[in-house]
Parts: sequence; C-alpha cells; structure tokens
Amino acid sequence: MSIELISGFIGFIFTLLIFSYLIGDNPLFRSVIYIFIGASSGYAAVVICYSVLLPALRELQLDNPAQLILGLFPILLGATLFAKPFPRIAWLGSFAMALLVGVGAATALGGAVIGTLIPQSRAAMDAFASPTFLQLFEGVVMLAGTVLTLIYFQFSARRAADGSVKRNIIVEVLAWGGRVFIAITFGVLFAGVYMAALTAMLERLSALVNSVKLLLGS
Repeated sequence: MSIELISGFIGFIFTLLIFSYLIGDNPLFRSVIYIFIGASSGYAAVVICYSVLLPALRELQLDNPAQLILGLFPILLGATLFAKPFPRIAWLGSFAMALLVGVGAATALGGAVIGTLIPQSRAAMDAFASPTFLQLFEGVVMLAGTVLTLIYFQFSARRAADGSVKRNIIVEVLAWGGRVFIAITFGVLFAGVYMAALTAMLERLSALVNSVKLLLGS
C-alpha cells in the first residue's frame, strides 16, 4: 500500500470527523482536536529543542566564564518556569514570567508604533504631496480614519453634575466617527476570515473527492 493511499485515507477520516461538528459537539470531533493540539505541541517542543536549546548549549564556551554566565542565564530562567504549575515553588518562575511579559509588551508597543501608527500617519500625509482629486479623497479618508480611531480610544472624561462620567460632546461625536471606521474594518476582516474559511472548506471537500477516487481506483 503506497504512502499516498495511506495519507489520503487518514485525511479522509479526519476530514469526516471534523465535519461531524456540523451535527453538534461530539467525542469524534474532540478526539481530532486533541490529536491536532497534541501533534502541534509535540512539533513545537521538538522545534524549540533543536532550534533554540541545543544551539544555545553548543555555543556555551566553558573556558570563558563571562560568556558561560551569559549563556546559562536564559537557560536557568527558562528552567524556573517549570516551577509555575506547583503553588509552593511557583514564585521561582515569577521573575522569568515578569521578564517575558515586560519584554513582550514593550516589543508589541514598539512594533505597533513603528510598524503601524507611524507608517499609517505617514501614508496619510504623503497622499497630500501631489494630489489628484482621487488621491486627495483617499488621503482625507485615511487621515480621518487614523485620527478618529485614535480619538475613539481617548478615555479621559469629566464627572457631570448628576454624578455620571461623560466625555466632551465634541470628543464623543468624533469618537462615534472612529467607531464607524472600526466597524468597517472589522467587517472587512470578518469577510476575509470568512472567505479564507470557505476556501479551506472547499479544499477539504476537494480532498475528500480525491481520496474517494484514490480508494476506488486502488
């Protein structure tokens, strides 16, 4: 029996089990999800071991104390994370966890500002450099979308006489415009996700047909 036939048969069975979710959550669907999560976790563990841990251990220079300390420090921090599942010694992994969260938050913030906010603002300003009517319109839309969306996430407010907290009426109106742009963005993203899911479903249906043809042909 060829490997193509075996893989096609396994794919056929797994696809049917996934499609069984159409009739409701059931043990067959959950079993495939567990296999997928287990295989993904195992693959990630192997990749981390061979692409991160082993290269780091190979690069340790035992004859250089400073380099040895710098090399062992991240490995020891990673080892302390194994203490987190145990309440009595969970504090050992707190420093490494705080370091991960802090560096991750700083990286995400820097990436958002440098990779998204500044290029978006620059693109909105560049549209006014040598504008035709269409370029001017696009620039106005991009600039308005950028500014109004940022205003929507402005949360400073004052307490009214009745005790309620309200933003300035002008800010509230501009924030409503930002909400419109956010809703449009979410709609476009949802349409993209839906099209991707539909494409994946059609691909699996095609795989089912090909698997049946392969099984009948054998």
